[in-house]
Amino acid sequence: MNEHSLKKALSKLNIGGLRYFDSIGSTNDEALAWATDNASDFSIVIADEQTRGRGRLNRAWFTPKGSALALSLILRQFPRPYLSRTVGLAALSIAESCSGLGLAPRIKWPNDILLSGKKTAGILIETVWSGEDIDSLVIGMGINVFKESVPPAESLQFPATCLEDELGRTPPPREEIVLNVLASLFRWRNHMDSNAFMKLWEEKLAFRGEQVQAITGNDAPLTGELLGLESDGGLRLCDAQGKSVIVRFGDVSLRPGTPSVSS
Repeated sequence: MNEHSLKKALSKLNIGGLRYFDSIGSTNDEALAWATDNASDFSIVIADEQTRGRGRLNRAWFTPKGSALALSLILRQFPRPYLSRTVGLAALSIAESCSGLGLAPRIKWPNDILLSGKKTAGILIETVWSGEDIDSLVIGMGINVFKESVPPAESLQFPATCLEDELGRTPPPREEIVLNVLASLFRWRNHMDSNAFMKLWEEKLAFRGEQVQAITGNDAPLTGELLGLESDGGLRLCDAQGKSVIVRFGDVSLRPGTPSVSS
């Protein structure tokens, strides 16, 4: 993957601009700086390697050279009343790209994509403000493509995998994967307010109908059966007493199962 091959692949889309790096600290940091400098809508930052990539909750994101996809997309045009659905927009776009390869992705709410129950991609959304108004969004996406992109098991809080392992063969060129993800995102952006959007997002939720724990900061985990989504993209659970519990976005980690009880 290089700048020339990316430009050729993305020529099928009406992108606002492209910045490619052989190596960078963080594509999101570059995109945030570009956004504050009047980057056009649908401008993209992509790197072959990230040395200081990050995910939610300030966790490091592993992006070795030549092994993964690290990209950040600048959006200026989006349905502002449905801003909280943006993570679903990114998640569906990656999931659809995986489905197109014959895989069965699931969305681990709020921002991870699982294959065979293992994390394959993550999303980090950051906001650029102009006074009290939102100027633009930066959607960071990291996708494990080749085996080298999977971090050592001892460093993980959740099992990880990659497209190569799940396909059992060499995956398509990374340029093709980027094109498919962005084409899906471009298409769904105009339908974030639709029932079809919410229905598909909900259908692809991991652990739906199962017991999960929603861990929020230092509070005790919220435990219940994962029922689905609220209209704003919040997670709806049913606790042991049959009461509906809504989990909103924030510093939340979702885990399958129920807390163990010590004897």
